[in-house]
Amino acid sequence: MEISIPEIILRLALAVVLGGMIGFEREAHNRPAGFRTHILVCVGSALIMIVSAFGFHDFTGEIYQIDPGRIANGVVAGIGFLGAGTIIRQRGTIQGLTTAAGIWVVSGIGLAVGIGLYVGAVFATVLVFISLFALNRLERVNLINKKNRRLWVKAIDSPGLLGKIGMLLGEMNINIKKIDLTSAEYDENYNADLVIMDLLVRIPGYLNNQELINGLSGVKGVLEISWQGEEIDFSRQNDPL
Repeated sequence: MEISIPEIILRLALAVVLGGMIGFEREAHNRPAGFRTHILVCVGSALIMIVSAFGFHDFTGEIYQIDPGRIANGVVAGIGFLGAGTIIRQRGTIQGLTTAAGIWVVSGIGLAVGIGLYVGAVFATVLVFISLFALNRLERVNLINKKNRRLWVKAIDSPGLLGKIGMLLGEMNINIKKIDLTSAEYDENYNADLVIMDLLVRIPGYLNNQELINGLSGVKGVLEISWQGEEIDFSRQNDPL
């Protein structure tokens, strides 16, 4: 079984288009793996599938039997290591899982293109776009309605600090769903031990961010507040001690 040169070019070009479409979305959101990475993964997977399916036909016969699925299986396993490089652990949370899963799906799309399953590859790309765009917006709307936030507070370790912050949030009708506290670490700049509180909180719909910021900034020893890409530094505005 042979494949023509125009067919090879067509499949690799389609892999560039489909992989680039998904990569462009990841690039637009500043993800670790972006436009070029997704193209390379998709084209590489398509090429490996072409080689696996059509590159060894001269060696098949009664003695040698080639299984195209074996090389494709190796691609799927190998992509796992590449995806692991996009996963980041930060402040107790795992980030980059969606990008890692996207790379894995792109490799599958490339394999489908390489074997000639154009409809499946194109439809899979459409489904990925729906997941990344439409469902992402739906999650944001759901998050806004619920007002669930990840809140990080960096402060100087002192007796009763956690109680003061918890009391303040309670007075604002903010429900603390989960809290993690790091071990105190000495900081030479402040000549004191610093801790970071990681809180999952539910904020009432009528409470705006500024009210929360103003309340936390009044707690003695609070240095920084950050959540969802926003960060406020109080260490230069007030005397933390």
